[in-house]
Amino acid sequence: MTLHPDLHLPTPDELDRLTPEELAGRLSGLSGTLGERLGIQLLTAGRERLTARMPVEGNRQPAGRLHGGASLALAEELASIGTWLNLDVRRQVGVGVDVSGTHVRGVTGGFVTAEANLAYRGRTVMVWTVEVQDERGRTTTLARCTCNVVTHAGG
Repeated sequence: MTLHPDLHLPTPDELDRLTPEELAGRLSGLSGTLGERLGIQLLTAGRERLTARMPVEGNRQPAGRLHGGASLALAEELASIGTWLNLDVRRQVGVGVDVSGTHVRGVTGGFVTAEANLAYRGRTVMVWTVEVQDERGRTTTLARCTCNVVTHAGG
């Protein structure tokens, strides 16, 4: 199993020295990914908390509101990256295996911002809670994402 060729995860020492904003900058800009297609921009990143923003434009459903699937893809993007930051990626990778959400408010324009928090960290599974908000700070989606920790062959 190989990670995206543009993904240069920091070493554990680097991870401890980088600010959340520096780490986010280092992890942003993976070409050819769903996150890139959705316009997701990582703002901060750490082992237990990540934030990102995503435009509504280009991610709408036919009724003109932000598509719920885009919100869930945003949640899974953050949970997956957060899981990777807790692993030795030379031997392990985190993969989303369950994502669910409740969409509580529609959004028709601007950006949404998501905050993911590590709720449970186990040896083979991590669970993240994600809150997506509109530009006025109102909750639009509450999500949960579970990631399995998979060991590479030979790892």
